[in-house]
Amino acid sequence: MESHDSINLDMIEIKDCLPHRYPMLMIDRVESLVLGESAVGVKNVTANEPFFQGHFPEKPIMPGVFIVEAMGQTAGVVVARTMGLKQRGLVYFMSIDNVRFRKLVEPGNVLHLHVKKERNRENVWRFSGKAFVDDFLVAEAVFTAMIVS
Repeated sequence: MESHDSINLDMIEIKDCLPHRYPMLMIDRVESLVLGESAVGVKNVTANEPFFQGHFPEKPIMPGVFIVEAMGQTAGVVVARTMGLKQRGLVYFMSIDNVRFRKLVEPGNVLHLHVKKERNRENVWRFSGKAFVDDFLVAEAVFTAMIVS
């Protein structure tokens, strides 16, 4: 079911792929999805995110774990769309490696979450991810996830 045609998804289509809902749905749209290969997730970081109330209220920054989660959700959309919506299951992190945080992410930023499949075997998928604000790399990670029906 591989295609090299690029697909864009809105919030409704993302919710068809992922079980996450507010406040844990970390992506607003997906651009440039290539089935079985890659995608770019987009997260508009707003001042009313619930984590900003307690994550340094005087200097709010997006927690790094949520940036990695947003990369994982973008990869989850790649997996769900590649496998077909009727076959989707829950996607669980198995490992997160080589995580690097390079710059702070603040309210008003737009995160672009680039994920690329490194390999997959049956229900286990490995991705590399990079998060950008404008043209600046803010975070990167390699992660493995398992799809469970």
